[in-house]
Amino acid sequence: MELAQVRLLVTDFAACYRFYADVLGLVPQSGAAHGPYEKFSPAAGSAGIAVQDRAMMAEVLGELGEPANGHRSLVALRVDDLDAYCAQITARGAELIHGPAPMTDRMRVAHLRDPEGNLVELQQWLLLRG
Repeated sequence: MELAQVRLLVTDFAACYRFYADVLGLVPQSGAAHGPYEKFSPAAGSAGIAVQDRAMMAEVLGELGEPANGHRSLVALRVDDLDAYCAQITARGAELIHGPAPMTDRMRVAHLRDPEGNLVELQQWLLLRG
């Protein structure tokens, strides 16, 4: 078994597409900027983040309920240089809500939200100290 993707159900597909492609710099699989589905991949690895129009999934399942309230998901992305990456994405319109700051003695993090309110954690792994 292999993790293929984490899929986020969204109501504003175009805004989320722009966020993951243009702000975070992930590579869209097909360029389907108007949806209803797109997978985004980082430069390394095979897993990715996908966004899907919430209404489309509601049609498939016959029900889905209201959009989520609060923090029900967190997407974690590892980067080599957290400060440099945060500078790049804030220049492209990202708004950090926390960090960059230490989380543990092995990791520094920064947090932001996508246009749907999903949390995105950016991680820089540090060498073990001592």
